[in-house]
Amino acid sequence: MKAVIDRFEGDFAVAVTLSSETFNIKIENLPKGIKEGDVINIADGKITFDREETEKLKKESEEYLKLWED
Repeated sequence: MKAVIDRFEGDFAVAVTLSSETFNIKIENLPKGIKEGDVINIADGKITFDREETEKLKKESEEYLKLWED
């Protein structure tokens, strides 16, 4: 399952799935250096940082925002 880190609240990160479901993950269970907007993969009880999907999402967001600049 893929999710995006939406925000941090206390000892937890709030993650959002592609189907807009939210859930909390203890920060201590996340890979080091994860920040808001990063994409994570959760599989077989492991959480990994998906650098490729994160870059893709950032690029798509930048392109979308450019539409509103004019």
